[in-house]
Amino acid sequence: MKERIVLGLSGGVDSAVAGTLLQQQGFDVIGLYLDVGLGGTGAEDAAAVADRLGISLKIQPIADVLQTQVCAPFATSYQAGRTPLPCALCNPTVKFPALLRLADQLGARYVSTGHYANVENGVLKKGRPANDQSYMLGRLTREQLGRVHFPLGRYEKREVRQLAQEFHIPVAHKPDSMEICFIPQGDYAAWLDQRGFSTPEGDFVDKEGHVLGRHKGIHHYTLGQGRGLGVSGPHRYYVSAILPDTHQVVLSDGSDLGKSTVFCSSPNWIGVEGLNGPLEVSVRLRHSRTEGQAVLHPYGDGVRVEMKTPARAPTPGQLAVFYLDDVVAGSAWIDWAE
Repeated sequence: MKERIVLGLSGGVDSAVAGTLLQQQGFDVIGLYLDVGLGGTGAEDAAAVADRLGISLKIQPIADVLQTQVCAPFATSYQAGRTPLPCALCNPTVKFPALLRLADQLGARYVSTGHYANVENGVLKKGRPANDQSYMLGRLTREQLGRVHFPLGRYEKREVRQLAQEFHIPVAHKPDSMEICFIPQGDYAAWLDQRGFSTPEGDFVDKEGHVLGRHKGIHHYTLGQGRGLGVSGPHRYYVSAILPDTHQVVLSDGSDLGKSTVFCSSPNWIGVEGLNGPLEVSVRLRHSRTEGQAVLHPYGDGVRVEMKTPARAPTPGQLAVFYLDDVVAGSAWIDWAE
């Protein structure tokens, strides 16, 4: 009898190819489409893929839990002058719990998605460098990772596109989705405004407090931003601080954006047994392929990250993910840097 596995089937090319690879590996695949309640062609595309694979498809509405676990924290983070990372919140609290609940109902041991990462014996590892998504998975728990299978971890996106054509996947040429799933238009500030989460207009100021102009509300800005400021001066300006208490956005020439010490909270140790002393790692401080070398130190209940080379604009609300070679040692939320 085949091993049953529940696959998050989004209607995109990645999960569709993942489903085919799982079948080739001998799994009995059950598809689950997570419906965020915004319409579109996602459910229709997922159904077409399921039909092509010859598998059953379940549809699970997730709008309510998404609102509680992701959308509300997303909004309050911007109001507090932070820059949230909704996908990293969603994976451990919404997406994977939904997959695992269905797996439990169906007696399946494993779940899967089309993420570009690897799991070996419950340990999260990087995927291929060009498309590695281990950063966004850094908040998954050890328990969750022990039941996850990622079939795309050894592939690059271009290879998956080629496989989709070879497998005659109906969404082989569907464009990648780059937006936040609950903000399909991609304009997060408009989304906040429409839902009453906007922040007041205020002043752009320099580091000495001199007013440089007016801004549209702190939720429009993030640390290091240099575009769309609308402020002219003797040099190009960058956002160097956001002050929610005074509704001010501090601008500078960017020379103060490099930070050597990053303070993080709520660590999630998944590749090591915890942090009892200094630990040398490489670290990503944002969703990019840029890594810096650092030494981690315990800091109360959190982590102090001492960068060996200053990092540009570590941003409160983003995630710091710590690596030992290709293994994800753990992650923590960035609070501030200096």
